[in-house]
Amino acid sequence: MKNSFFIFLIFSLVASCNVEPRRPILRKSSSGIEQSVTLNKKIIAQQESDFNKIIKRDSLNVYIASDLGFWYTFNYKSEASYFPKNEDEVVYSFEVYNLNYDIIYTQEEIGIRNYIVDKQEIIEGLREGLKLMNVGDIATFLFPSHKVFGYLGDQKKIGINQPLIYKVQLIKINKKNESN
Repeated sequence: MKNSFFIFLIFSLVASCNVEPRRPILRKSSSGIEQSVTLNKKIIAQQESDFNKIIKRDSLNVYIASDLGFWYTFNYKSEASYFPKNEDEVVYSFEVYNLNYDIIYTQEEIGIRNYIVDKQEIIEGLREGLKLMNVGDIATFLFPSHKVFGYLGDQKKIGINQPLIYKVQLIKINKKNESN
């Protein structure tokens, strides 16, 4: 009798636990993604238009459209022919301007920087731009916002989706090994 009571109790517990789990509610969010894509395309198109105006006004320099999504010109091109490679250490300085050439960060505020190529984190545009330079070069880069601080800005002086002008000087390249 005692055994049948326990069997009945176990059977009733198992039978009562046969509850179907709740399923998540599926919502289509593609409209939010489509809106984001459309907004980003408009932002990029506007920034490209602004850069084209800057390039047209600056008739003294020839700007090169990078395959990486930014424009650049050399203010001074050295005779050196070695470009930074993976794990080389580069020493550089730079200044940051808005599109009206109002200075945002001076070289004195930023100081001299060191960067180990492809091994340390720096903004994408600068990381790609330094690889185009030789020791002694001074270049001006026109970076769209997605190549610098994007939709967050730097939360100090650089605003949301703000395209920037960087004037960069490559001071020194410390090669990882001399066979480079």
